[in-house]
Amino acid sequence: MNCTKVILSVFFFCCNLTIARAQYITVDDTKTAQQLVENILVNSSCATVSNFTVNGDTFTSGKNSYGYFNAGTSTFPFAEGVVLNTWSADKTIGPFVAGNNGGGSQSWTGDADLNQALGINSVNATSLEFDFTPLTNFISFNYIFASNEYQGNFPCNYSDGFAFLIKVKGSTANYQNLALVPGTTTPVSSVNVRPTIPASGAQGGCPALNQIYFNGFNTAANPTNFGGQTVVMNAQSTVIAGTTYHIKLVMADDQTRFFDSAVFLQAGSFAPKINLGQDRLLVTNNPVCFGQPFVIDTQLPTTYGYKWFKNNSEIIGETNPFYQAIDAGDYKVEITLSPSTCMAIGQIKIEYTPEIILSNSTLIQCDDNGDGKSVFDLTRIDNLIKNNDTSLSPVVYYETLPEAKLLINPILNPTTYTNKIINQILYARVTNSYGCVNYAELNLKISNNIIAPQNPISICDGDSVQDGLSQFDLNLLVTPQVLMGLPTGLLVEYYLNSSDAVLQKNPLANNFSNTAPNQQIIYARIVNGSNCYGLVPITLVVNPFSPPNFQTETAIVCENATIPLSVPLGYSSYLWNTGSMNNTIIVKDPGSYTVTVTNANGCKATKTFTVTASGIATITGTKVNDFAGNNNSVLIEFTGIGNYEFSLDNSYFQDSPQFDNVAPGYYVAYAKDKKGCGLSNPFVVYVLDYPRFFTPNQDGFNDFWEIKNLNLFPNATLTIFDRYGKLLKQLYANSSSWDGTLEGIQLPSNDYWFQLNFKDGKIIKGHFSLKR
Repeated sequence: MNCTKVILSVFFFCCNLTIARAQYITVDDTKTAQQLVENILVNSSCATVSNFTVNGDTFTSGKNSYGYFNAGTSTFPFAEGVVLNTWSADKTIGPFVAGNNGGGSQSWTGDADLNQALGINSVNATSLEFDFTPLTNFISFNYIFASNEYQGNFPCNYSDGFAFLIKVKGSTANYQNLALVPGTTTPVSSVNVRPTIPASGAQGGCPALNQIYFNGFNTAANPTNFGGQTVVMNAQSTVIAGTTYHIKLVMADDQTRFFDSAVFLQAGSFAPKINLGQDRLLVTNNPVCFGQPFVIDTQLPTTYGYKWFKNNSEIIGETNPFYQAIDAGDYKVEITLSPSTCMAIGQIKIEYTPEIILSNSTLIQCDDNGDGKSVFDLTRIDNLIKNNDTSLSPVVYYETLPEAKLLINPILNPTTYTNKIINQILYARVTNSYGCVNYAELNLKISNNIIAPQNPISICDGDSVQDGLSQFDLNLLVTPQVLMGLPTGLLVEYYLNSSDAVLQKNPLANNFSNTAPNQQIIYARIVNGSNCYGLVPITLVVNPFSPPNFQTETAIVCENATIPLSVPLGYSSYLWNTGSMNNTIIVKDPGSYTVTVTNANGCKATKTFTVTASGIATITGTKVNDFAGNNNSVLIEFTGIGNYEFSLDNSYFQDSPQFDNVAPGYYVAYAKDKKGCGLSNPFVVYVLDYPRFFTPNQDGFNDFWEIKNLNLFPNATLTIFDRYGKLLKQLYANSSSWDGTLEGIQLPSNDYWFQLNFKDGKIIKGHFSLKR
């Protein structure tokens, strides 16, 4: 049983080893240069190859750095081909082993032609050279560049070199390198084709470069022993049929032998081909212009045999090396080459642009001086010429069709072009987004329509400042008059002067305020679409109307009275806000009254009367502050709707009803209306006070102590006391004085006290001095 296990283990190991090896390419490094070129790389009777040489590793015994490879059952993109390596060819066989420094020798030299083409210092060069005579006009081959420099941050700094070098045999010129990044002059290498390399530790990174051509980093399962590789690349060039070229395919390390690289050349891909040029497609922005024939030219000898096809159907009778296509299609040519009698096929797809549809147009301009010439803005007709196709280029105008076709002498001032002759024809040139061109005619004509002279347009100066300036609604006031009797569909534009009207510069707004007081001339341009129908001057008149003394006036109407409101005679009409149409009205109520007058020009002015009411006041009483010496005062109380002034003597009047520092005495109060409506009824006022001392010495001065006008208060009682409160004298309204005696005896000089009781709740107390 143990023996059986050993046998089965060996069996499965061998099977797995066979399967694993089947996943990698195989390499045969015993092929000669002629075999590599003639039987593998070219393998076509459509070209002559000769003079084969191969150079490479001469330092590794029994090994070559070039050979034939076969993909077998692996996933390598090429089924077979030629490999050129910077170490032994069989070292390219997978799996990929990371970190392998590679092989080669510092004694294995580089290649001078490669150094010159790439600007490197190469070592360990492998080159395959041969002469090549194509029977067609185009060559290409497919290749893959692979390298162990696709590890770490090596793609940021190091790159081995590969070149497809070609030149006419015997030429002393430098080789041309065809192994380039598509659309550039950049050689294909691990530095020039790489993904983003991130920084790692002390090693710096670098950004991606031409990443779309990088196929990816390899793993241990890769069919080859390289860290990474490009996608399938293509090298190509036009050639001259029958001319012999020298081809040199060379691969080398740069500077050091470490971390090797290789190029894999697809078998049979290096073959002459027919280049009919790029497909002319809408999607690639290079279609053939509508209506133009397109010559498909093989550029090959007439001695070859030709068959032409359109959409896979043979075009009978077409046997020339060229064919003129006049419509879209998939075109193919089959060529029998001689003397080899091999066959080559060329194909091209042709699409046409849509037709550029333009419209011949006419532009009619007005002539402001009758000389048959005017200034045209050609750009106003652009959209009509292009039929409003915004995808087309701006229109460029020329005076002749040959100039338009040759792109010489374009009209540089299309917005201000002056015609040279009457009814001049210009030529418009327009291109589409593909660069295709078409032309249209533009006929310049001078308008000969006659516009009747216009009546002046008059308005009144309607603002508060009568300066002869006002605003005109041109569409409302002017346009109907201008268009009267003219064909329908015309429009009117307005300008300050005839030059602007011709050039259509600085059009006036519809609500135009004149800039010259009282009278100004502007110009109406009558337009018919893009054309000028006619020009006519328009006189605008502003009539000021500022009657004298029409400022707002105020007036007073007294209660139960009326007043007249009046403006002068002589105007065409009057209208009050009361409805009256006379120059005078009688009013009795306060309020705002307006009258609008109209003069002979129909201009209006309005005057406002502000009427306020007033009336005679009624004094309802007074508030008297007396027995206060210098602080006696009187406050007049009143009612009324007016504005009043007040007096206690009908002589001196003041605004305030409050009177201060009033001396004791008899007064008559009045209130007078300031608006002139009259004087109130009089109102009697008494101000009382007492003497602060008296001197009863019978000299005729101050012999008695008494309160003046106390007799006006019959209910009042006046009582006098000494300092001890002893009653000395009681007085009444009819006996209101005291002579300073008590029962006929003179009292001594001293201070005495009194109490005055008015019996209405008002009591006055005080004291005075008796002096002997």
